[in-house]
Amino acid sequence: MLLFSLLVAGSFSFGRSIANDIDPVALTTARFAFASAILTAILLASGQFRLIHFRQPLRFIFLGGAFVIYFVFMFEALKTATPVSTSATFTTLPLLAALLDRLISGRKSRPVIWAALLIGASGALWVVFRGSLSNFLGMNIGRGEAIFFAGTLAHAVYAVMVPKLRRGEPVFATTLGMTVAGTLVLALLFWPRIAATDWGGLSLRIWGVLAYLTVFASVATFSLIIYASSRLPSAKVTAYTFLTPFWVALIETGLGNALPGLFVLLGGLPILLALVILFFEPS
Repeated sequence: MLLFSLLVAGSFSFGRSIANDIDPVALTTARFAFASAILTAILLASGQFRLIHFRQPLRFIFLGGAFVIYFVFMFEALKTATPVSTSATFTTLPLLAALLDRLISGRKSRPVIWAALLIGASGALWVVFRGSLSNFLGMNIGRGEAIFFAGTLAHAVYAVMVPKLRRGEPVFATTLGMTVAGTLVLALLFWPRIAATDWGGLSLRIWGVLAYLTVFASVATFSLIIYASSRLPSAKVTAYTFLTPFWVALIETGLGNALPGLFVLLGGLPILLALVILFFEPS
């Protein structure tokens, strides 16, 4: 999950650089289609491809649908929101996942876990509302942050439902089922937008970011979260997303972009505290 948080952080910074250059639906369809091809090759080469792994295909449609909502909303949000603010919004994922886990599974967590999740969420809200009480009271939230919050909720649904919908198949098989289903959902719903994209006219920069999103922020992160979700409670799995804004800040600095404002740094303190509590506290 440490590696997951780093790879996800890269998708915010690199994704922001092309968010206004390609349709989010077309971009997400391409990354899911390419990821499906890579995963199929891996399973065939390792001799692990079995049709029985893909029984009950409706579960993959559900998982793929949840994840494509997250990614499409993410790149739509990055058109107007900064990588730091969207990654801060992403840190509400642990609280959302824990609430859904409690609602769906009845799984109970220790009070200290809930306290840590609320502390982390307060830091995220501080960043999202730019450290302004008036913004909070007036619910003055940016369009990008609002869109991405809806996407984060879809990601929480995915994280909670993965362990329930797996049927003992290998991690890569679960990931392949989800990416194929996601590709089909997008192709069926948005084919005109996908076909209207000038694929031959895309710049090398867009193809480079798409390669990163496919290999590292799709195949790798999908598999990592499935592996972790099978071994850790949802709140623990998603707790590592608290690291994402810090990775993003480092990446943005490395790319030569402006350092985060003071309100972002102040919001990072409770997020960091929440991570420390969850890291050392048993579930």
